[in-house]
Amino acid sequence: MTKKILLIGAGNMGFAMLKGWMSFEDPPQVTVVDPSQEYQTRATQVGARAFAEPLDLDAAQIFDLIVVAVKPHYVTDILGAYKKWISAKTTVVSVAAGVTINRMAQALPNETAIIRCMPNTPAAIGQGMMVLCSNTHVQPDAAKLAEKLFATSGKVAWVADETLMDAVTAISGSGPAYVFHFVECLTQAGIDLGLPEETAAILAKQTVSGAGQMVAAASETPTQLRQNVTSPNGTTQAALEVLMQGRAFEKLLGQAARAARDRGVELDQES
Repeated sequence: MTKKILLIGAGNMGFAMLKGWMSFEDPPQVTVVDPSQEYQTRATQVGARAFAEPLDLDAAQIFDLIVVAVKPHYVTDILGAYKKWISAKTTVVSVAAGVTINRMAQALPNETAIIRCMPNTPAAIGQGMMVLCSNTHVQPDAAKLAEKLFATSGKVAWVADETLMDAVTAISGSGPAYVFHFVECLTQAGIDLGLPEETAAILAKQTVSGAGQMVAAASETPTQLRQNVTSPNGTTQAALEVLMQGRAFEKLLGQAARAARDRGVELDQES
């Protein structure tokens, strides 16, 4: 891979992606810009070039991809500062939550190719869910390159309709927090049943981790897996009758996801 990539921002998400990119047998040529000396140092340690600010870049340098991994409220200002490095062959990619393609386009030259990505926190360990959408200026080769790069952080999916990104945020973007809270609740349930706190925590964490890996690896659907572990008139059935009565858990999770989706829409409108 001989593509040239500019990564703006090498914090937790940016550095996690960078490590994945540099793991290729033939890695891309990556230049990192981040004001943090610590972040610059660790970027160079994995094989990237690193600078503190855009003024340090060669003005004649052309990049295939410019990936923006900064806080959402910085995105449009930062894009404006990098216009001179954007050519007709450059695709701009943002992993900032809630920053629409239209907002980015307003800060960029006309007809700039733009990809928006919604990642989630497990990307930090290569187990993320990376959902992409693009404008009509993105060429197939650029889309394939972006997909290959983001696949180092987890699974990749595309949505054609950008308005669905708020639903994506509600499910995979915010979803890890729902799982973390489930672990909290399962731990507390164990404590309430008399288990020592440390034991309850180990049981809850490993149960959720193991079940997650099982559902990811299985050919059966989650419904079939649930049925497989539910013996008639057994302990699991007794528990599921509480969780599934009146579709209570399903409805509660649906309400939570809708609240997240609706808040995402509000944030888009406020920005």
